[in-house]
Amino acid sequence: MVVGAVIKWFASPAATPRGLAWDGHTLWHSDRTSNRIYQLNPITGAVIKWFAAPDTASQGLAWDGKTLWVATDTLNRIYQLNPITGAVIKWFAAPDTVPWGLAWDGKTLWHSDDATVRIYQLNPITGAVIKWFATPTNSPTGLAWDGKTLWHSEYLTDRIHQLNPITGAVIRFFASPDFDPTGLTWDGKTLWVATDNLNRTFQLETH
Repeated sequence: MVVGAVIKWFASPAATPRGLAWDGHTLWHSDRTSNRIYQLNPITGAVIKWFAAPDTASQGLAWDGKTLWVATDTLNRIYQLNPITGAVIKWFAAPDTVPWGLAWDGKTLWHSDDATVRIYQLNPITGAVIKWFATPTNSPTGLAWDGKTLWHSEYLTDRIHQLNPITGAVIRFFASPDFDPTGLTWDGKTLWVATDNLNRTFQLETH
C-alpha cells in the first residue's frame, strides 16, 4: 500500500478530537470540548468507557504500558492518570504555554508545544527537559513513537512527518487524510490520526 493511505476511519466521539494513544488493544482519545478521555474499540470506534479529563482543554495523550499521560493547555500541565478511574497519579508543569502532543518511547516522554514550536524530550519523573529540537513547521500537534522514530502532525500544511529523534531531521512526510490533524499514535504496525475538520479518526499505512 501507499504510505499514508487510509486503511479505515470512524467518527470521533465528540466535536473537538485531540490526543490519541494505543494501549496494545484499544485506543484512547481526548476531546477538548467535552473534556473527556475516551477508550475506543479500534475496529468500530465505539466508546468502551470514558472519564473526565483532569483539566479543561486536554490535548495530547500517551500510554506508558500501565498508565495514561495527558497534556492540557489551560493550566499548562502534563498529568499521569490511572486508566481505570481517571484519577491523577501526579502532574508537572509543561515546558511552555501551549502543550500539544505526547508520546512515550519506553523510558521518556516526548512533547510538542505550539508556543515555542519545539519538540521536547522529558524526564517522566520530574518533567525536566532532557533535550529539544525545533519542529519542521510552525504548527505542531500530535506525536507518536514507532520504536525507532517519531511521527509528528501539524495543522498549517496538514502534513505528517517522520522525524529522526536525535536530530529532529525530517525522514519523510505525507499529507494528512483530512485537514487539521491533531492526535497521533502508533499501534505497532500502523499510524492513527485524529483530525479536527471532519472529526474523524483514521488508520494509516506507513510501509
